[in-house]
Amino acid sequence: MLNFDYLNNLNEKQKEAVTYLNGPLLIVAGAGSGKTKVLTSRISHIITSGKASTNEVLAVTFTNKAANEMLSRVLVNLKKKKFGMPWIGTFHSICVKILRKHARAADLNYNFTIVDQEDQKKLIKNICKSENIDTKKISPNYILNIIEKWKNKGWYPKDVVLKKSERLESSFLKIYEIYQKKLLDLNACDFNDLILHCIKIFEGNPDITKMYSKNFKYILVDEYQDTNFIQSKWLNLLSQENKNICCVGDDDQSIYSWRGAEIKNFLEFDKIYENTKIIRLEKNYRSTQNILSVASSLISNNENRVGKTLFTDGEEGESVYLDSYRSGKDEAIGVGEKIEKFKSKFKLNNISILVRAIFQTREFEERFLKIGLPYRIIGGTKFYERAEIKDCIAYLRIVNQPRDDLSLERIINVPKRSIGETSIKSMYDYAKKNNYSLEESAKKMIELNLIKPKTKLGLNSILSLLDKWRFDLRKKINQVKLLQIILDESGYSQMLKDKKDLENENRIENIKELLNAMKEFDNLESFLEHVALATSIDQDWEGQKVNLMTMHSSKGLEFDVVFLPGWEEGLFPHQKSMEEKGQSGLEEERRLAYVGITRAKKVAFISFSMNRFYQGDWIDSISSRFIDELPEKNLEKNNQFMQDENDEFDFNQDIDYESEIKSPGWLRYQKRIKS
Repeated sequence: MLNFDYLNNLNEKQKEAVTYLNGPLLIVAGAGSGKTKVLTSRISHIITSGKASTNEVLAVTFTNKAANEMLSRVLVNLKKKKFGMPWIGTFHSICVKILRKHARAADLNYNFTIVDQEDQKKLIKNICKSENIDTKKISPNYILNIIEKWKNKGWYPKDVVLKKSERLESSFLKIYEIYQKKLLDLNACDFNDLILHCIKIFEGNPDITKMYSKNFKYILVDEYQDTNFIQSKWLNLLSQENKNICCVGDDDQSIYSWRGAEIKNFLEFDKIYENTKIIRLEKNYRSTQNILSVASSLISNNENRVGKTLFTDGEEGESVYLDSYRSGKDEAIGVGEKIEKFKSKFKLNNISILVRAIFQTREFEERFLKIGLPYRIIGGTKFYERAEIKDCIAYLRIVNQPRDDLSLERIINVPKRSIGETSIKSMYDYAKKNNYSLEESAKKMIELNLIKPKTKLGLNSILSLLDKWRFDLRKKINQVKLLQIILDESGYSQMLKDKKDLENENRIENIKELLNAMKEFDNLESFLEHVALATSIDQDWEGQKVNLMTMHSSKGLEFDVVFLPGWEEGLFPHQKSMEEKGQSGLEEERRLAYVGITRAKKVAFISFSMNRFYQGDWIDSISSRFIDELPEKNLEKNNQFMQDENDEFDFNQDIDYESEIKSPGWLRYQKRIKS
C-alpha cells in the first residue's frame, strides 16, 4: 500500500500542485507560501506513485544549500535514511555531469579543469598585456562581467551581436576570442561555459539531447524567476520528449536582472510550453494580514506580472508603521530607540534593517556603536572596514601624523606608483637600522640614491603630495575639503572613475557617505579619534545581534521585525535603475520593495527622511512614490522628532511626479553625479 503521508499537511492548492503530473506546470508561489514543501512533496509523490524512478527525475536549484535541503526533505518524506537521486543539484553541477560524459563534443577532454575567478582574472590580465590594454583603466573584472553577459545570452565570440552604442564592449570581443581559445588549449572551462558547452553539445548532437530528454520523465526547477536566457534554453531542450516540466517561483520577487535574470522566462512560460497549467499559491504562512495587504497593494501597481493576492488565516497583526523623520541622523536614532524597546519582546537576531544601497548602513552603525547595540552586516563589510574607507582614513592619518608607518604602507602604492613590496621592505629595513619612520627612511634613501629610478619617481610624487596636504591642513582647511583634495590630487578619485568595475559605484557612494560623516566633527583630529574608537570597540559581541543588509541580500530570509528606511525618490526607487532601464527598472525597484516588506513576520516599519545631509549640504528629500501606493487602512503614520508643527510632513500632500521615470529627486542626484 502506497504511503502518501507527505500530503497530509498541505492546503488544497499545495496538494493540487503536488499531484498534478500531466504536462507543463507553473507554480506561482507567493512569499512565505511553502514552495519548498511543495517542491519536495512533488518529488516524493512522483517517486512514490511510480511515475518515475530516482534516476528519471531532474531537480534544479540555484545553490548547493537548496539542493541539499531538497534531498534531505525528500528523504524524510519517503522515510528513508539513505537515498540516491543523482540528478538533484544546481544548474552548474548537473551540467558538469553531462559535460564530463560528452566532453569531446565540446572540444574538451573528459578530465577538463574548471577555472575559478582568480584564474579567470589572471588569464584576462595576460591577454590584456599581450594586446596592450591598460588594466589600470579597465578592470579584468569588468571585462569578465561583459563576457559573462554574452555567455548568459548563449553567445560564443562568433555569435556576439553589438549595438553601435556599445563601442567599449566591442573592443572586448577580441579578448573574448583569445580567452576562449586559451581555455580550450588548457583543456579548461569557466563556470559559465558549463551551460554554454552543454547547449553546444545538445544542438550539435540531437541523439544526445534525445537520450537525456527521454530519460528525464519529470523536471522540477526552483526559483524560476531568476533564470537567464541560456538556462531557460537548456531546460527547454531537456524537456522536449516528456514535456513534464514544473517551474516554481515568484515573478514578484524577480530582482536580479543585473545578474542576467530574465523575468520574461516566467511571464511567458505558458507561451513557451503548450497546455501549461498555472497554480497560484497565495496562502501565506509567514506574515500578518496587514503586512501582506501592504505588500500586495504595492506590487499590484506593476503591469508585467502573472498576478496573485497573498492572504493568511493568521492574525491581522499591527498596522505597518510609516514614519517620517527630519533627517537621516534622526532616522537612525529613532530606529535605534525602537529596537531598544523591542529587545524584551524579540531576539535581536530576529530584527533586521533593510536598505536599498550599502552606503546607507553608516548612520545606523554609528548610532548602534554609540548606544552599544550589537549588530552584524549581512552580505557585506562594516562601514569603517571597507577597503576604500580604510584607504581614505589611512591618507588622513599619515597627513595628520607623519610617523604613522602602517597608514603610509597602506596608501604608498594606491593608486599604483611603481612602489612594490620589495621596495617597501628595504625602506622598513633601513628605518629599523637607523631608527627612522617609514617616511623618513624613504626620504633618506632617495637622497642617498638607494632607490631604483622608477620607484624613486613614484616615491617623490607621494612624498611631495604629503608635504603639500600638511600645508593645506595647517591653513585650517576643513577635513571634508582636505579629503576631497587628497582624493583628487592623489589620483584616487580618477582611479575609481577610470576603472570600469561593477563594484565601483558602491565604492564611490561609500566615500561620499564618509564625507557626510566627517562634516559632523569640528576638526580632523576629533574625526580620526572617533574612527579609532569606533573600530576598536569589540563588535564581535557574543549572542544576539541586529541584522543590517541590503534588500537584495534579504531575499529568502525572514525576521519578526523589519525596518525599511530611506524610502525617498532617487534613492528608492533608485534613480540609476530608472535611468538605465526605464519602466522595467521602476517595476524591478517595486519588486524589491515587495521583497523587503514580505521579509517581516510580525512588525514592519517603513520610513523616510525629509532632509539628507550630503557632502556638507542639507538637501531636501522627496518621499518615495512607493509610499503613495501603500493602502491607508493598513498603515499607522507618524511624524518623528519634529521640533514644531511647521516642520511636520503632510502625509496627505499630493506630490507631482514629473514623469514615470524622472523623479523630483532628480536635481539632488544630478548633484551627486557631478560632484
